[in-house]
Amino acid sequence: MDWSKGVATPGGGVAETISQLRRTRGKNKSPTKEQVAIRLDPGVLAAFRASGRGWQTRVNTALKEWLKTGALAKPLPSAKSAKTGG
Repeated sequence: MDWSKGVATPGGGVAETISQLRRTRGKNKSPTKEQVAIRLDPGVLAAFRASGRGWQTRVNTALKEWLKTGALAKPLPSAKSAKTGG
């Protein structure tokens, strides 16, 4: 191996570099969305995933648009009232 073109990683080596990379995004202190598990048909899931990064956001947008069409004939509850049930 030729190490003549190697670059030293400042601040503690590879482990420290990986640690720094993991810190690029902080904890979500005031989440605007709630994590849930839902079951979708394989074709629906494949279509959204095939659309690339951000597919979960597009699923969310599609569901919001569907609700606006009057599908449930009710306005969307605010995040606060949805959690409290009122």
